[in-house]
Amino acid sequence: MPFSDVQRRIRRSPLLFTIPLLLLGLLVLVLLWEMVRANMTGTARTQWPWRLQLLDMEALGSLLAVAAGAVLARAQYARTVRPYLGWRAAWVKGDLRGDVRAWRVGIVNSGQHIAAIESWECQVVMRGSGARAGARWAGIDEAVTELTAAGLVVAEDFQLVEFGPGFPLAGTGSHETVLVGAFSKRFVEDVESLFVRVRVTDVVGDSHERTGDCMKGARAVAQAPLD
Repeated sequence: MPFSDVQRRIRRSPLLFTIPLLLLGLLVLVLLWEMVRANMTGTARTQWPWRLQLLDMEALGSLLAVAAGAVLARAQYARTVRPYLGWRAAWVKGDLRGDVRAWRVGIVNSGQHIAAIESWECQVVMRGSGARAGARWAGIDEAVTELTAAGLVVAEDFQLVEFGPGFPLAGTGSHETVLVGAFSKRFVEDVESLFVRVRVTDVVGDSHERTGDCMKGARAVAQAPLD
C-alpha cells in the first residue's frame, strides 16, 4: 500500500459549500431560461411553457451577483482558515520510565486558526512482518494491545496519547506542539512503522486528513544518539 504523508481535504461542509453552489447553479439555470424566453417571438411567449417567467432579469442579476460573491468569499476564507498539520520529533529524556532517551513525536497545527480532531487512528507494522498490507487502522487501545502482545511495555518502551473527537489543535499563535507519543530504543528497533492518521475539522466545517509515520527519522544516527 503506497504511503503519502501529504495533507488532503477529504470533505467539504454541505451547509457552507454545497448549498451555496447549488443555489448559484439554480440561478444560472434560471438565467438561461430567461435568456431563451427573451429571444422568443411575442406570440410564442404567450404559450406554455414560454409564458412562465421565473424572475425579473434585474432581480435575477442581483441574486446572481450575491450568490457568486458568496461562493468566492467562502472559498477565499476556507483557504485562510485551513489547518496545516505537521509533525515534530526528537530524542529527549523525561517521557519514559527511568529518564531514558525516547523518540518524542508531536503534532502541530501551523495554520492560523484552531482545528478540532474528528478521528485519530493508528496502524502498527512490526519489524520483519513484511508488507504494510496486513496491517489495519485501529484506535489507540487496539494499538496498545498489539504492541504489548509483541512484548513492549507501556511507560517503559512507549507512551501513546489518545485524542477524542473535538480535541482542539490550536494554530501557530499558541506555538503549541501536542504530544503524540514517546518511544524507546527497543521500540524503534522492534517496530518498523507506527502510522498515525489524524482527521480534523476546520472552522468552516471542512475535513482535512494527514498520515504520519512516528518512526520516520528515528533511526537516523545524526538525530538519534541511541546510547
